[in-house]
Amino acid sequence: MTQHAPLIIDIAGVSLSKDDRRRLKSPLTGGIILFARNWENRTQLTSLCAAIKSIRKDLLICVDHEGGRVQRFKTDGFTHVPPMRALGELWMKDQLAATNAATACGYVLAAELRSCGVDFSFTPVLDLDYGESSVIGDRAFGRDPRVVTLLAKSLMHGLLQAGMMNCGKHFPGHGFVKADSHLEIPVDKRSLKAILLDDAAPYDWLNTTLTSVMPAHVIYPKVDSRPAGFSEQWLTYILRGQLGFGGAIFSDDLSMAGARIIDGKQVSYTQAAVTALNAGCDMVLLCNQSVDGGKAVDELLDGMTEALMKGHWEALESSELRRQELLPTTKAHAWDDLMLHPAYMHAMGLIP
Repeated sequence: MTQHAPLIIDIAGVSLSKDDRRRLKSPLTGGIILFARNWENRTQLTSLCAAIKSIRKDLLICVDHEGGRVQRFKTDGFTHVPPMRALGELWMKDQLAATNAATACGYVLAAELRSCGVDFSFTPVLDLDYGESSVIGDRAFGRDPRVVTLLAKSLMHGLLQAGMMNCGKHFPGHGFVKADSHLEIPVDKRSLKAILLDDAAPYDWLNTTLTSVMPAHVIYPKVDSRPAGFSEQWLTYILRGQLGFGGAIFSDDLSMAGARIIDGKQVSYTQAAVTALNAGCDMVLLCNQSVDGGKAVDELLDGMTEALMKGHWEALESSELRRQELLPTTKAHAWDDLMLHPAYMHAMGLIP
């Protein structure tokens, strides 16, 4: 059977330490998420990614790189991709130009990342902009789920042209609530019907296009008392069963304040990870826990190994196959070649 590697972890610095290498060799580690602290310049990033792949070729190297204020690498030639709201504003003037610009943004974003060895970005945001959420704000394409769907689909087409898969977030929608789930658990008191008609509609319309989804650390009490990322109701019955999504599901960061309150109780990282996997996640993220020696990362690796042996979660071949399907299958351009590539040069001229 294929070994299920559900953990996406991080590293402290700009190169791999002995501890990083040991953790990346764990059969439970499926990938790594990079942050701005892991960046000095393109040469360093490229050698870091090569070092990660030398440990295991199948590790998925991820980053939050959406454009706007959520873009980890911004210097040494990386294009400043605009926030997604800029594409929504262009849509109001010229719909077809906006979809074309969205494809150009996706292509440039993915091609630059891949030329440095990064496999995957957690993008696009499918949340709707109600003008209430500070954490979403200009990261959203707009308020209308139909516009969001078409611009996201265009952006994902650009990602795919550069050989990168996609991640729709934050299911079923984070835009309606004010609270920031990094700091507290937001509560959205709307009915399931209202959410499905509006915020979750893009997930239905994109079920043939999305390759992965990240749920929101938000509680929707009319549907389930647990946050969506820990809810079998949301992930297995609604997202997979009702909306027909067949790709990979990532938990959001388990170190966020909203992530480890389950049924009113504070739980450990291991309990949170096990709950997320049992609810329907294929992979779980633990971010920013390597910076002080990585005690929490080691505890999670040990805890998940023990939980697997005790039968608290099941290593699923289907989950592992979904993870592996997110890895690029085409060869990336070297940076200097990319800069002169006709498709890249053309796309650069279309970015608003």
